[in-house]
Amino acid sequence: WDAYAKKGQESNGVMAMMDLLVADLDKDIQESEVEEKNSQEEYEQFMEDSKTKRAQDAKLMTDKEGFKADTEVQLQKTEQELKSTMKAAMDKAEQIKDLHLECDWLLSNFEARKEARAGEVDALKKASAVLSGADYALVQTRAAAHRRLRGLRA
Repeated sequence: WDAYAKKGQESNGVMAMMDLLVADLDKDIQESEVEEKNSQEEYEQFMEDSKTKRAQDAKLMTDKEGFKADTEVQLQKTEQELKSTMKAAMDKAEQIKDLHLECDWLLSNFEARKEARAGEVDALKKASAVLSGADYALVQTRAAAHRRLRGLRA
């Protein structure tokens, strides 16, 4: 007769197990909902942080592009100044070279010019004396007198 005995105790164990499974399932569902809620909040915070970072990066990029443009303008201005300064320096070097050549010529021809100037001064004195009434027709120069004495023609 035991086979036909009531199985109340065994069904209580199954029911308890089902209740335990339902409780575990409710617990898992609640944990999943809390985890999903936390994940959603983290995602929203991440998206907000990303949006802020993108805005900061965009502003930084704009600032850097402006700085680059200003720097390029300054570079072009500096290059123009360099070109004009180099041209002025080359012109000055050319002028110095010309002056140096002129000075070298004056130094190399100084004695000849000194003698020529002395001859001009002497000729001007004689011309002034002639204009004053002096007569140099009979005055002989030493070289001319020497030639005549030797019979050479002048």
